[in-house]
Amino acid sequence: MTEYRIEKDSMGEVRVPAQAYYGAQTQRAVENFPISGWTLPPPLIHALGLVKLACATANRDLGKLTGSGKNRLTEAQVQALLTACREVAEGKFDDQFPVDVFQTGSGTSSNMNANEVIANRAIELSGGDRFQKDKPIHPNDHVNMGQSTNDIFPTAIHVAVACQIRQKLQPALQRLHAVLAEKAAAWDRIIKIGRTHLADATPIRLGQEFSGLARQIELSVERAEKAIQPLLELPAGGTAVGTGINTHPEFGRRVAAVLARETGIPFVEARNHFEANAQRDGLVEAHGQLRTIAVTLFNVSNNIRWLASGPRCGFYEIKLPDRQPGSSIMPGKVNPVMCESLMQVAARVLGNDHTLAFSGATGGQFQLNIMMPVMGHAALESVQLLAAGTQAFIDFCAAEMEANPEACEAAVEKSLAMVTSLNPYIGYERAAALAKEAFQTGKTIRQLCREKQVLPEETLQEALDPWRMTEPHA
Repeated sequence: MTEYRIEKDSMGEVRVPAQAYYGAQTQRAVENFPISGWTLPPPLIHALGLVKLACATANRDLGKLTGSGKNRLTEAQVQALLTACREVAEGKFDDQFPVDVFQTGSGTSSNMNANEVIANRAIELSGGDRFQKDKPIHPNDHVNMGQSTNDIFPTAIHVAVACQIRQKLQPALQRLHAVLAEKAAAWDRIIKIGRTHLADATPIRLGQEFSGLARQIELSVERAEKAIQPLLELPAGGTAVGTGINTHPEFGRRVAAVLARETGIPFVEARNHFEANAQRDGLVEAHGQLRTIAVTLFNVSNNIRWLASGPRCGFYEIKLPDRQPGSSIMPGKVNPVMCESLMQVAARVLGNDHTLAFSGATGGQFQLNIMMPVMGHAALESVQLLAAGTQAFIDFCAAEMEANPEACEAAVEKSLAMVTSLNPYIGYERAAALAKEAFQTGKTIRQLCREKQVLPEETLQEALDPWRMTEPHA
């Protein structure tokens, strides 16, 4: 049976789980929003802790927390406050953030959740009783000093998304690029038939085909870096409506400097706090890059899926590792499950992008965007899915896939597109007629040319050399 304690806020008394580090305002939000069961993503909780650490550091250095006057803290209490912020940033209190994502649109409930947890933990660290009625380290007066949810919550979203891209997504994409580039180099001597419109085209080397896939992922690495750029300006310092009421003029700059030092990402104070508080265009822009990465990953995994189709009635030009039985009714069937997994990840990210775009367009009225919790959740989910999906695709598919040279080369000689290389010798119209006749008779282009003595044998051999067709010639 759950035991409770009584906490008070400006609206009155609230029953809070007895041992919870959070307080009345968090509990009200838990009761008001029994919506999805989705709480804040851990990276956003950690970012909130880090932002609170930066704010407390700035306030300490500006002389706002200690000294004479009402509500001033001792040096020991300030150190306890900083330690408590750090502990939240390190994930030690993730279970103390129970508020649903679908809450107040500014994220006030989660900001107060962080304030309450940090205040109570700081009281505990400084030797006090965190259950006492009068808080010697107060969630509003001290932890939230110089802040408003309206500037701090979006700051935390920017920090969380940028850090996750840098720490999780970029390494995954770099690793996939390396794997595909290695395959491209290893398979450069394998000739196969190209395909455009899903129809036979001129020969290509399997290595060339995979060099294109590798380049797609290389560009995705660059796009991941570009996704960080619109997140660098931080709203902290704007407080309620962008005017900076109740905060020091240097606060925003100092907060950004601490966060840059802590993360290694060059965060800066927003150039215009009215834009930074009210609009989330930068987050929408960042997710647009994630959307493009998702499109690329869908395309790469789907192409690999097609190339591995078979094994007897498809292309089967590459062999994927067997991961699991593929059918409950067809014995021995094996499916390209890792490709399909990554394709579904991409589909989810595309859906999240619509959430971000819609929330950015409709949520920012006057001095505040009121769709921020769902935007933060969706953006972080996209980064997590893209990173984890890519790593799984590498580990269980891409790293172990093999070429099938026999299947690649078998279709080359049969292709009607071989006739393309005869254009410079006999012209487009005559070459087209040869292709139609070859298709009708079932003969290869080479056989038909020899029968009709279209070109001298030596010239024909040179013209129909598949390797020569895979590179430009003067």
